[in-house]
Amino acid sequence: MNIGKYENQGLNKQILLFLLSQNFSLFGSSVVGFAIIWHITLTTSSGTWLMLATVCSLLPQVLFSLPGGVLADRYSRKHLIMLSDGFIALATLGLAITFLLGFERLELLLMVAAVRSIGAGIQTPAVGAIYPQLVAQEHLTRVQGINQTLNSVLLLLSPPVGGLILGSMGIVATFFVDVVTAVLAILVMSRIKVEKIERGEGADSAWVDLKSGLDYAFGHPQLRRIIICFLFAFFLITPAAVLSPLMVERTFGGEVWRLTANEMAWTLGSFFGGVFVSFKGQFENKVRTVSLCLVAFGVMFGLLGAAWNFASFLAFMGIAGFFLPALSTAQTVHIQEITAPEVLGRVFSIIQLISASAMPVAILLFGPLADVVSVESILMVSGVLLALVGILYGRRRPNILSA
Repeated sequence: MNIGKYENQGLNKQILLFLLSQNFSLFGSSVVGFAIIWHITLTTSSGTWLMLATVCSLLPQVLFSLPGGVLADRYSRKHLIMLSDGFIALATLGLAITFLLGFERLELLLMVAAVRSIGAGIQTPAVGAIYPQLVAQEHLTRVQGINQTLNSVLLLLSPPVGGLILGSMGIVATFFVDVVTAVLAILVMSRIKVEKIERGEGADSAWVDLKSGLDYAFGHPQLRRIIICFLFAFFLITPAAVLSPLMVERTFGGEVWRLTANEMAWTLGSFFGGVFVSFKGQFENKVRTVSLCLVAFGVMFGLLGAAWNFASFLAFMGIAGFFLPALSTAQTVHIQEITAPEVLGRVFSIIQLISASAMPVAILLFGPLADVVSVESILMVSGVLLALVGILYGRRRPNILSA
């Protein structure tokens, strides 16, 4: 492969291998994640079991994100990513072997979902923090856009692939898909050379490292505003993310193809948004970009609640999805640019903690509320509030927001 012609776009051999490794890992995790949820749904038809599966998939990641950030700043981020992939693969392989031996218990699925979530909690801060070690700052936006595009393609493919394998070969086959992709991800990652980050002098305890990371993040004016923005934004995004299938079922019909179309509209929008970001290559004012994306989310989510037919609903969902890669890329690169390299893992772990915990907390409010008032009303109100968050985030423009 001729890498040279891509160098001026930041696509050197190291980052290409890294993107390949991470997307191998993402694809396998997505396939097995869908398969576990579907298997539990088909086996139990129980909302309680689905709630337990969701909690087991999210809560450990929240709890381990802060320790994961500390590890990402103390040790090799490359090795942490590889170890996390291996940890997840071993847990999934053990589950596959157990099921092959005939011990098919749903409790085991929940346990392994929790173990996989722990691995994700440790891996995610390391992944976010390693990009500046592989990519020059001026290419971070383009590379993140390319990664968002690849993510969207794989998330578009993983449901049909997971369904095909689950339906034709059973859930154990999906476990082996995840194991194989994790092994491939580790092998590819092992070929990447990552420069070491200079650490401060002294051997502080992990607790001191954690406290200093929190002090740094909340003492940094730009990072503090990002954290507060994320807290409110993810809380208000929850109705569209979680309750939109319920609106589809209640308003337009409960056919499976409608629920599938709802998911695919968002993913297709994200795909085209990722292509746009990768071609654009840079956002000069990342704060303004995030602000505009949040306002666009708010407007589109409000329009979802006012959709007059299913076609218009899908159109608004797809347009909303288009803005996700720009939002994610601009915010991620902004954090990478304004944060000292030696604390970047801890900062990303705090962002992960906020984003991963805001939605479960929000659904405790919006879930029961959806049984009292219409989902359309919830979407319209949350959309207006989300647009307001975007306006407030981008409104103040002192020098600290010029990055």
